Amino acid sequence: MPPFSVLDLAPVPEGSTPSDALRNSLDLAQHAEAWGYSRYWLAEHHNMVGIASAATSVVIAHVAGGTKTMRVGAGGIMLPNHSPLVIAEQFGTLDALFPGRIDLGVGRAPGTDQRTLRALRRDPSAADTFPQDVLELQALLGPVQPDQAIQAVPGAGSNVPVWILGSSLFGAQLAAMLGLPYAFASHFAPGALMQALQVYRERFQPSAQLARPYAMVGVNVIAADTDEEARHLFTSAQQSFTNLFRGARGKLQPPIDDIESYWLPHEKAQAMNMLSCSFVGSAGTVRDGLEGFIAQTGADEVMVAAAIYDHAKRLRSYEILSEVREGMRTAA
Repeated sequence: MPPFSVLDLAPVPEGSTPSDALRNSLDLAQHAEAWGYSRYWLAEHHNMVGIASAATSVVIAHVAGGTKTMRVGAGGIMLPNHSPLVIAEQFGTLDALFPGRIDLGVGRAPGTDQRTLRALRRDPSAADTFPQDVLELQALLGPVQPDQAIQAVPGAGSNVPVWILGSSLFGAQLAAMLGLPYAFASHFAPGALMQALQVYRERFQPSAQLARPYAMVGVNVIAADTDEEARHLFTSAQQSFTNLFRGARGKLQPPIDDIESYWLPHEKAQAMNMLSCSFVGSAGTVRDGLEGFIAQTGADEVMVAAAIYDHAKRLRSYEILSEVREGMRTAA
């Protein structure tokens, strides 16, 4: 039975503030640690009023400082937005503060729109050098070489584990070539999931970091005591994805009674296609769906996102999921 982990976008619900969101993130992380989740990842997004994790390394320190054993990291850092040296220094510092608990997942997308990319002072073509930047990052986190002129301090010799994130065959090919673990963003871009996993596993080359392929898959899980309640909670995520197509990004909205009155047919089709790797319902319903999904993908780990408006209900969803996983583990 694969381990389960948490992907937190530090959502800012309507009527709350980034301070509230960051407090909620730490609270969720502390509960997730107690419930046996393996790792807790945060993601870099910019210029989004509904996401409070733009300064991802800072939020990782906040979460790692309030937990004890669970791995904490980035899912991910959008490497084209940064120099490899700066990221090596940041994650080397995190590793110095929290030894053996830090993960560094890196992605090729900007995590924002083109206008914001210019505000970040980054050239849109920076993504073209992503493979070279990953190699540079690995070198900066690895052992210091003779006559090495530039070192990440802290960072050099830390060997912070690097993951490749992706939603296409590009990331799968790169992760396989470099012998790195691979995390597929099927929680919002599921289209190429099975093909990417196949490419990654078939082409994997062992490395100093990893002897055999290790694939993590992203899913959305909205669990509640009843199927009806879970479907109601899920309407917050459904509204968010609908708003993406409308160009109306905002804070996470409260659930509504009738999602059909909110979206148009083509918006529903688009949103539910992006959300097709979602498991919504009571414990039994979620378990049935996840068992089939894990069998289909052969996932080595499942990374779970949950865009739930009410923090207490978000906690309850992850608690139910931890009980589901324990039941699946016992049965296995």
